[in-house]
Amino acid sequence: MAKDIKSLRTRIKSFDSTLHLTGAMGLVASSKIKRACDSMYASREYSDGISEITMALAASPECRKSPYFGVANKPVENTDEETEVSEKNETEKTRLIVIAGDRGLCGGYNANVFRTIRTMDAYEIKPIGKRSYDKYHQADPDDENEGEDEEGYLSSEHYSYEEALEEAKICCKDFLEGRIDKVLVVYNKYISIMSQEPQVFQLLPLVRDPDAKELGGITEPSADVMLNDLVPEYLACKLYALVRESFACEVAARRMAMDSAKKNAQQMIDNLKLEYNRARQSTITQEITEIVSGAGK
Repeated sequence: MAKDIKSLRTRIKSFDSTLHLTGAMGLVASSKIKRACDSMYASREYSDGISEITMALAASPECRKSPYFGVANKPVENTDEETEVSEKNETEKTRLIVIAGDRGLCGGYNANVFRTIRTMDAYEIKPIGKRSYDKYHQADPDDENEGEDEEGYLSSEHYSYEEALEEAKICCKDFLEGRIDKVLVVYNKYISIMSQEPQVFQLLPLVRDPDAKELGGITEPSADVMLNDLVPEYLACKLYALVRESFACEVAARRMAMDSAKKNAQQMIDNLKLEYNRARQSTITQEITEIVSGAGK
């Protein structure tokens, strides 16, 4: 019985340490929520503004044959239309930009993103966030410095617009040169502090908005030139906004996960204390019984 009491006391101390840890992580997440949400809303507003301009340019007749809409960005050898479509579907090269967190302990935030990718065919994966980097980064055998720099990943928390613009320019260059056919971003959409959903957003080729109205008047330079110059900025804004939104989802998910873990740890402590008190009472009762029995003799 004494062994059981000692074991219960050890378990209570263990859960009490977990309670303090989860409480501290929950407070840290709470302190980051407002800043993360403010950054998300600001980037979303700017992204919506540049999207409106881009779609207005795309609605003009001059931009109908823009290569960013997937118009003849690769040479076609076969003239049979049905065969061309079939071959394109078989050889379509999709680049996935996967946005995950830098850390764990945030419920199903990272797992939901990775589960979404399992159902997709990817020619190439570019990770953002340490968890995504650890899962999808492939070491370059020709890189002598590979593995020496542990901070080689792109942090989702500290992701900058300059990094987004650099990635957008690379995607545009590879798309125009025919190295890739599509660029998709897998991220978490912020619905509320209690709900986040994995989503897939298509960066390239561009998708026209049927409700967009073309720019009126005469533009200088022409609409197609402005669109081609604006596309990298548009993609960078979109990518940066999605990273900011994903980070807000990560912080919110961690806050809810830590609150749930804190409640569960407190419940386990209460149950163990009740069991401990019963065991201790049983031991005391047994000792009293033994003393009374010995005195009666």
